[in-house]
Amino acid sequence: MKAMFVVFLKEVLENLRDRRTVTNALVMGPLLGPLLFTGLTSVMIQRELDKGEKPLEVPLIGSENAPNLVEFLKQHGVRPQPPIEAPEEKIRRQDAELALRIPAGYGEAWRRGEPAQVELLFDASQRESRATVERLRGLLESYGRQTGALRLLARGLSPSVATPLVVADRDQSTAQSRSGLLFAMLPYFLILSSFMGGMYLAIDTTAGERERQSLEPLFATPVARTHILNGKLGATFAFAMTSLALSLVAFGVAGQKFIPTEKLGMLLDFGPRFAFIALLVMVPLVLLASTLQTLIAAFAKSYREAQTYLSLLMLLPMIPSAMLAVLPLKAQSWMYAVPLLGQHLTITRLVRGEAVNAADIGLCLASGLAAAALTWLVTAQVYRSERLAISG
Repeated sequence: MKAMFVVFLKEVLENLRDRRTVTNALVMGPLLGPLLFTGLTSVMIQRELDKGEKPLEVPLIGSENAPNLVEFLKQHGVRPQPPIEAPEEKIRRQDAELALRIPAGYGEAWRRGEPAQVELLFDASQRESRATVERLRGLLESYGRQTGALRLLARGLSPSVATPLVVADRDQSTAQSRSGLLFAMLPYFLILSSFMGGMYLAIDTTAGERERQSLEPLFATPVARTHILNGKLGATFAFAMTSLALSLVAFGVAGQKFIPTEKLGMLLDFGPRFAFIALLVMVPLVLLASTLQTLIAAFAKSYREAQTYLSLLMLLPMIPSAMLAVLPLKAQSWMYAVPLLGQHLTITRLVRGEAVNAADIGLCLASGLAAAALTWLVTAQVYRSERLAISG
């Protein structure tokens, strides 16, 4: 045990003196995800809020055919713009977001009491214009309902005659559960930060020492190989968990201070309970990742070669997020036994403010620790090989 602690302390101190490892593991890993997420999310939310508040500029083609409609739109925040030539082509080229065309037959159909058609021109593939299109569509539908009600009243009929069915929305979501939509990628970023936090240490303690030819003297000491392995794994695990904890704190600060969730009717609760359970369920996954990174790095003969191998391993955290984005599944107990997926589901439920069963957490911990133990057995077998110490 003393030998294992000595190896652990040696690796930690050596890598704390290495600026590259400290920067990547304790700065870039924990902060890159929160900074990127916060910056992009804040800009996106602010742009959508600005679009909803500022006047809506819409090129009107044939505005003289529907003066009442144009006046209604003006009263509700629409700023009519001069007509544009070849609107379809300009919208496809993104020179214009949308346009409203009022055909010449609009007035005649209106006077006869028939449905009068207007054309809303837009490009559905352009995500940028979606909110603007929906806002204008809502105004046009509102004008249509208002006019229809007046026509019924003019004929002595109640407007309710034209509405035989009314759908009353009863949204069962809470302010905190709605935040799950915005922070759906949080589990991915947390898992990624732990992978990045341990990766450079795993490379340096195995492939790096092998390249520097310092691994062979270490193996020549009268210390069991498993103690050396456990010391190195302990250092890698410590760096990875530190990176994860810093990333969790960064997300909490960013979510509370820099993302205007209250304007979206959302509530974030990244308090002690959230942090404790998130860190707890991540322990076996971080241990598994540290062991797996050490195992893969053991097959590399140089730092750069190990870095190439482990860069491919970084794709693993994307699997649960991609799978749930394509196939949104209802969480079932067996899913918590799948490493990565179990952690993803648990953190997602915590963000939404949902209760997490102790049985599910136990299953997540047990399966992760079992996978980590199996990986450790394979890694220990590799460490017993004399070829590991050979750099050439």
